[in-house]
Amino acid sequence: MDELDLLKKDWNKKPENKKLTAQDIYPMLQKKSSSIVKTLFYISIAELVFWTLINIIPYFTSPAYRTQLDNVYTNKFVLVLINVISYAIIGLFIYLLFKAYKSISVTDNAKKLMESILKTRKIVSYYVIYNLSIAFISMVVGLYFGIKHNPEISAKLEHSSNYEIFVIYGFLTIFTVVFVLLLWLFYKLIYGLLLRRLNKNYKELKKLEV
Repeated sequence: MDELDLLKKDWNKKPENKKLTAQDIYPMLQKKSSSIVKTLFYISIAELVFWTLINIIPYFTSPAYRTQLDNVYTNKFVLVLINVISYAIIGLFIYLLFKAYKSISVTDNAKKLMESILKTRKIVSYYVIYNLSIAFISMVVGLYFGIKHNPEISAKLEHSSNYEIFVIYGFLTIFTVVFVLLLWLFYKLIYGLLLRRLNKNYKELKKLEV
């Protein structure tokens, strides 16, 4: 039970006070919403650092990984462009979350706070959809070109039966789907939990507007 629920429970014990006023509830909702968006902001930064390390460390520590990457992205310009666009979008997401946090922190109007909460929910939803889409596309493209430009794998596939090829591509498809599903579960667990709390605050604010 959070601070607001405790306050309501304590308030309801007092017969002379039938309900909390907007002036009583709003500061708490604003503080809670600001804290949630701040947490989302920090998580997004941690996620950026995590994926950056995941990409950088193997590249500089594993010659095999660099070779495989070169096989997939034969055009270095394309690789650089993809990275620039990806990090630019993540950077934009972090910036928008920071703006949402600042907006929620300074607003003194319930309607504006509700608008900021809705905007934050949209930002996070679009970001999750973007990341899942990019993860799926990257997996498909990476596996396709990794197989196509790898002489050993290509040679084995040429001498494989239709059934063996079906099994191989079936396994790769399942692997891709499972990876994206795990990523979706991660976002649902981390971002989804915080968004549900933010949505709860939105509903409380909506009651104040009635």
